[in-house]
Amino acid sequence: MKKIISLVRNVHSRQCQPKLNWSAQVRFLQQDTVSKPKPNKYKYPSFYDPYGPRPQPSSKIVELAERIAALSPEERKQIGPALNEHLRLPKQQMISTQGMMSVGAKQEAGAGKVEEKKEKTSFDVKLEKFDTAAKIKVIKEVRAFTSLGLKEAKELVEKVPVVIKQGLTKEEANGIIEKIKAVGGVAVME
Repeated sequence: MKKIISLVRNVHSRQCQPKLNWSAQVRFLQQDTVSKPKPNKYKYPSFYDPYGPRPQPSSKIVELAERIAALSPEERKQIGPALNEHLRLPKQQMISTQGMMSVGAKQEAGAGKVEEKKEKTSFDVKLEKFDTAAKIKVIKEVRAFTSLGLKEAKELVEKVPVVIKQGLTKEEANGIIEKIKAVGGVAVME
């Protein structure tokens, strides 16, 4: 009986399946046994100029260079500003680097002594500590003068001690310190 049932199932399943008229082909490609040629190595000249040879300067340019070289150092310093003014180029402005941490190489000890003599004109406000009960008030106060969002101000306050504002005048720094002190925090001026 089992044999009949399995035979019927076999015949029935074959009739229900669609007929496939394609055969599967499999190819196994073998790599060539011949070794691959080595890539060409190009030899650059001893002096490589990626932009190609420059044209020879004109006689006017050579004459100007000779005249500039003959000038005294004081006169050479005046050439740049005079050209900027004559060509009506925008005036170059100094970029303030106050508040930036030491980006470049460390200064020499002698240079630090010279800076101590100068009067400091910009100050940083550093939050030293705060009462845990007044944490929300301190966060709101920090947020008021730093233009940070609530989440950023909270993260900043939790990193105590931290510099919260840089490059302020002495009066602005004192005002911020007083406001923080009023809400229960301790801030100092650096």
